[in-house]
Amino acid sequence: MNLTRRQIGAALLAAVPPVVAGAGSASASGRGRALFVAGDSTAAQKFADAAPETGWGMALPFLLRGGLRVANHAVNGRSAKSFVDEGRLGALLDGVRPGDLVLIQFGHNDEKADDPTRYTEPWTTYQEYLRRFLDGARARGAVPVLATPVERRRFDAGGNAVPTHGDYPAAMRALALAERVALLDVEALSLALWQELGAEATKTYFNWTATEQDNTHFNPPGAIAVARLVAGELLRTRTLARRDVVRLHEDIPTSWITWPPPAAA
Repeated sequence: MNLTRRQIGAALLAAVPPVVAGAGSASASGRGRALFVAGDSTAAQKFADAAPETGWGMALPFLLRGGLRVANHAVNGRSAKSFVDEGRLGALLDGVRPGDLVLIQFGHNDEKADDPTRYTEPWTTYQEYLRRFLDGARARGAVPVLATPVERRRFDAGGNAVPTHGDYPAAMRALALAERVALLDVEALSLALWQELGAEATKTYFNWTATEQDNTHFNPPGAIAVARLVAGELLRTRTLARRDVVRLHEDIPTSWITWPPPAAA
């Protein structure tokens, strides 16, 4: 894996989809636009009992202007299939208004072939379930956006960052092209970032603690770094206008990340 973030960014820039969101659109409700996140534990809100684990969706608001609200519906352990089957897509869409954005990132749990409640096959059921998100967002006048799953921390013996998601990113890229939907290639960019940082430095981005060595979930620096990739892709694809994105090249203090107390049972 020898590509740098700059090289991948240049390649992706040449592949901007022909139809992107109108950056000046506003919600018909008058509440301003909202960016809804549908995804899994890598993006989800974490609570005090899980700290320092941090979903990238917790850091994304710090990279968007104040008038663009983030509604983070990502939930630990969900795949595109289980998110729909549990009624979570319907609940998300109930809050969507015309002009909103619906960002969809799944793949980590779709890969679990031993779990029929979550498993999807990349080129069939994975794409079929993702289409439900696209169709639901469009039916409500919102703009759907697909994001390939962020990469895990995995390196080979030669120190090369190794992709872990099989055909799922390629299947999502193909679906985005067929459906003329903006694609945030978080998988490619995160893999390039882990390669740039190297095997040791990436430990400071993942949820490595005295008692845990977690190569999937992030700590605050990692969540901020991935949220920065997401915000940059929203800008690159012209899904958002430059005025919508802030602090893209500025330091964001990790102290800004907070974990609320767990919700009452």
